[in-house]
Amino acid sequence: MTGIKEHAAEWTGGCAKGHPWTGGCQCGAVRYQLLTPPEHTCICHCRMCQKASGQPFMAFASVKRENLRWTRGSPATFVSSNIAERNFCSGCGTPLTYHRVASGSIAVTIGSLDTPEAVRPIEQFGAESALSWLDGLRALPAKGTDDWRREHSIPHIDSRQYSA
Repeated sequence: MTGIKEHAAEWTGGCAKGHPWTGGCQCGAVRYQLLTPPEHTCICHCRMCQKASGQPFMAFASVKRENLRWTRGSPATFVSSNIAERNFCSGCGTPLTYHRVASGSIAVTIGSLDTPEAVRPIEQFGAESALSWLDGLRALPAKGTDDWRREHSIPHIDSRQYSA
């Protein structure tokens, strides 16, 4: 995995050292804190994760279940299979966790962390369901949000997202 070995002093197990481990949903109704840095980071391409997120894959950072504290609000829970449940915000729909019931750990969605750049996935699961076009994403033309706004004559965007 690139990035892990090159920054061994700064990164351990896919996680940057010294970051506050907090996060929450898009509207701010549900917030959490990880009491320890994540122990494991991954991406899952399985169809359940694709459906749960509406995306090609989900990215997760895991801790022992007792190391996750809900600091504002309570998430809703969907029992997505006979082995797993997922927490999400009932107000805005943000996916927040994946929990395999028989395990002692729970995984927060990396995108729901306040500093998602502090975590790097080190492993992939559900590879049989990975979408064929993912490998070509880096080759697609890219533009920044400001360029996109100018192109579409959007003077500004008033975000209604919660900001920590």
